[in-house]
Amino acid sequence: MDPGEAAILESSLRSVYRLFAPLPSLPSALPGGMNVIDHVRDMAAAGLHSNVRLLSSLLLTMSNNNPELFSPSQKYQLLVYHADSLFHDKEYRNAVSKYTMALQQKKALSKTSKVRPSTGNSASTPQSQCLPSEIEVKYKMAECYTMLKQDKDAIAILDGIPSRQRTPKINMMLANLYKKAGQERPSVTSYKEVLRQCPLALDAILGLLSLSVKGAEVASMTMNVIQTVPNLDWLSVWIKAYAFVHTGDNSRAINTICSLEKKSLLRDNVDLLGSLADLYFRAGDNKNSVLKFEQAQMLDPYLIKGMDVYGYLLAREGRLEDVENLGCRLFNISDQHAEPWVVSGCHSFYSKRYSRALYLGAKAIQLNSNSVQALLLKGAALRNMGRVQEAIIHFREAIRLAPCRLDCYEGLIECYLTSNSIREAMVMANNVYKTLGANAQTLTLLATVCLEDPVTQEKAKTLLDKALTQRPDYIKAVVKKAELLSREQKYEDGIALLRNALANQSDCVLHRILGDFLVAVNEYQEAMDQYSIALSLDPNDQKSLEGMQKMEKEESPTDATQEEDVDDMEGSGEEGDLEGSDSEAAQWADQEQWFGMQ
Repeated sequence: MDPGEAAILESSLRSVYRLFAPLPSLPSALPGGMNVIDHVRDMAAAGLHSNVRLLSSLLLTMSNNNPELFSPSQKYQLLVYHADSLFHDKEYRNAVSKYTMALQQKKALSKTSKVRPSTGNSASTPQSQCLPSEIEVKYKMAECYTMLKQDKDAIAILDGIPSRQRTPKINMMLANLYKKAGQERPSVTSYKEVLRQCPLALDAILGLLSLSVKGAEVASMTMNVIQTVPNLDWLSVWIKAYAFVHTGDNSRAINTICSLEKKSLLRDNVDLLGSLADLYFRAGDNKNSVLKFEQAQMLDPYLIKGMDVYGYLLAREGRLEDVENLGCRLFNISDQHAEPWVVSGCHSFYSKRYSRALYLGAKAIQLNSNSVQALLLKGAALRNMGRVQEAIIHFREAIRLAPCRLDCYEGLIECYLTSNSIREAMVMANNVYKTLGANAQTLTLLATVCLEDPVTQEKAKTLLDKALTQRPDYIKAVVKKAELLSREQKYEDGIALLRNALANQSDCVLHRILGDFLVAVNEYQEAMDQYSIALSLDPNDQKSLEGMQKMEKEESPTDATQEEDVDDMEGSGEEGDLEGSDSEAAQWADQEQWFGMQ
């Protein structure tokens, strides 16, 4: 080799040495300078994930081609940082693969009593001070598995961490995974461990309450922090309120949260307002529910939580333009949450586009498998498309996730009634009545099933009377009682019932049914007014439109009299009387079809 080639080779070797060895000419915060692994670590800490991914990929390839290039501890670090960058890019399967390789490398490293140093690395920091935590790697693997819907694998990897080494976030994830898998006892244990370490972990408190742990027991776990930390006197009342929520005692939950919300320090809290809105919805008070959702929206224009229920309520009221605007606004905030998809699905469902509603509901479930409103939307769409058995599966899952929500049971019972499974519907309605108690909603639900069987008509009447005694303005009870009165042709009683219900509220269905009853007693002009009011509330209400169109086609009694007078003048009075009688008989016959309510 000539002197020139020797000089070039020496220069190249020095360049490689500078890359992997400390650079004494540059000042560094780390003892002895920085090597390439230190640079990768610093970039990862700085959030430069794309840069970490590129560099770590190149360095891992170099290590594979030359195993002597990096020490086992350095390769472990490279694998972890590379996996973290993949996780950030949402490449979860690839990240799991690299995390697994990293753990295998760490296992081999632990077996060696002496770490083999790489060239020029004698001055680097001790590995015990810079190695990524093995427990943190396992937590990241569990996160990947949850994103891949592989909950069993996530539980398995976290279960492998000794109890004493589990951090609060590991216990929290385990608790949620156990709860989702229906393993209540280990879930309760994990939530309690979170509270032992972090007594103000409010979501863990809600988790315990949802698993039927008594409110007093949960409150006792936070007593020390309440007594020692100032301005936490509200916490015990907060726990009491949500204990009522999870036992289905909506009335006491509403009163307790209202007492909290009225306190000056907690006034206008968006989370409390959202909880109030949801509780009013569960209690069947849709008017107050909408008001609270609107109040919460004004305080936080970027609010997403609970907006699926809000959109559903707007759609039920026929405010489809508002629903569409709400859906667009939510999509602008985030399309990675279930709520915008559910709101758009509600718009499609109430526009009778059931296939699109089904797709949007499925998309929402894909984003959040615990979204009760998404399950209800998809179930309702399947039911209306005639796929009742598939709908039943979705309503049952909704009941599992929200056993205190009556609308979940209503959807399932409606499926049973659609498939003429009255016995199953009766069993379910009785169970709901016993489980959630005798309130206006459960009484009405049981009466709805009783109305389907001629043998239990009287029982239905008794149940509806009890429901209306408790809540005279409960719309579903009023509708069912009107249906019963229609069957019995007690139209005057029905009119009185509906007028009383409409005295303090305005509802499309009630105005339409009142119009039907007024037609039955020949009050045509007022019936037309009621149909008009119903359509002003919900322009898409097909039954109100049909009632109005039918009235426009029918002759009023005044017109019929005028035609008889004309016929008398033409010398055909007797024929005119006969024709008038036929017309009146036909009119009464047609009315028989107007009073059926679904």
